Amino acid sequence: MPIDPKLPYDNENIFAKILRGEVPCNKVYEDDYALAFHDIRPQAPVHVLVIPKAPFVSWDDFTQKADDAQIAGFTRAVGAVTRQLELDEPGYRLMVNMGGHGHQEVPHLHVHIFGGRQFYHMICE
Repeated sequence: MPIDPKLPYDNENIFAKILRGEVPCNKVYEDDYALAFHDIRPQAPVHVLVIPKAPFVSWDDFTQKADDAQIAGFTRAVGAVTRQLELDEPGYRLMVNMGGHGHQEVPHLHVHIFGGRQFYHMICE
């Protein structure tokens, strides 16, 4: 069910629990700013989520409240993951869901990295 990205950060969301080590994940990458792990319901041969280590509900929340180091660190982490997974040569798709119309389901900012196949359509009806 889509979440309301205007609500305060929920420390009990699944990604907060993963960051605290309470829920395991299949980790791909980690640094001071981000954690990346395989999605449990992959939608492509490669489907990895990258989450910031700070409590941001959504892209809107992140771009309003994150400092320059957090923005740069998180953005660089997304790039590092795509290169680590060797997706930079064939290409990949990034997606961030935001709010109800974007069908955001977890109230913690996350970037989806999709790869391993050709993506023809931007949006499927």
